Amino acid sequence: MIKRRETRAVHVGPVQVGGGAPITVQSMTNTDTADIAATVAQITALTEAGCEIVRVAAVDMAAAEALGEIKSSIDIPLIADIHFDYRLALKAAQMGVDGLRLNPGNIGDTERIRQVVEAAGLRNIPIRIGVNGGSLEKDILAKYGHPCGEALVESAMRHIRILEGFDFRDIKVSLKASSVPLTLEAYRLLAQEVDYPFHIGITEAGTLLTGAVKSGVGLGILLSEGLGDTLRVSLTGDPVDEIKVGFEILKALGLRERGVSVVSCPTCGRLRFGAVDIAVELERRLAHITVPLTVAVMGCVVNGPGEAVEADVGIAGGDGCGFLYIKGKQIRKVKEEEMLEVVVKEVERAASEKSS
Repeated sequence: MIKRRETRAVHVGPVQVGGGAPITVQSMTNTDTADIAATVAQITALTEAGCEIVRVAAVDMAAAEALGEIKSSIDIPLIADIHFDYRLALKAAQMGVDGLRLNPGNIGDTERIRQVVEAAGLRNIPIRIGVNGGSLEKDILAKYGHPCGEALVESAMRHIRILEGFDFRDIKVSLKASSVPLTLEAYRLLAQEVDYPFHIGITEAGTLLTGAVKSGVGLGILLSEGLGDTLRVSLTGDPVDEIKVGFEILKALGLRERGVSVVSCPTCGRLRFGAVDIAVELERRLAHITVPLTVAVMGCVVNGPGEAVEADVGIAGGDGCGFLYIKGKQIRKVKEEEMLEVVVKEVERAASEKSS
């Protein structure tokens, strides 16, 4: 049983982060935020995939001014990602965003920071301090010589103290690097210093395969140690894949349940039916189901019956056929060419019963 780190709670719109709330999965759009139609379309696709918080880049005033219409067109909390220009943060707050991602130390002098903090506080908008190993302050980098855990933590604490100096504590923190060991070191160190909730991720993790592996390792370790209150899997590609991988990481650790989990054998010389194609097609055909269910596609008599019995719906294969299991009971023999449709039908029936 994973014991999660105790943190204070912040609210990103209606979604609580930290304070014992479920770990949320978020992503970031890769559209031009000023293109409202494209941005809303991508957020809609992310929402359908399970995204619970979405972040968009406000790189200029046109993007910041688009945030109000985007916000009114979506169903999940909206965070504006802002760097350097405090006026963009003020406009984002005015447009009604649910959160800001910025580092107060890089948006201007004390008076400009004060204006942003006051605008956020007035509207109950939390601020995520986002430290990145690739963009540390020059003096901190000179002090340590290279990005390291202590350097990331010093940067984070510098920004945290700026906000706390304005009596603002509606804070989340992230300490991201492309290196898994560096990211782990930084979060572990900061966990000893503050009780703010953590947004976790391995930044610039790479394309789908590489990024999923790095994120699975890094986030899996952090989560298993109780660190992390919201997460993003950073992939070079379709943001929808970030949501899918994020939920799979949480499901693997028993921290969240969502959708169908296909348990399938790795295949070997005992396989006597097309388990690979069936498993792949089942994941595609059942992607629309959001209630948690387990489906087993097992290809031999060694492990097959045991896994199939434990699943909500299972197939334990034989030579061109297999036995159908439903909730632990062997129901009947099914021909290979019928397996896919039979399993899809039974899973959809089980999902309907479970959600009613």
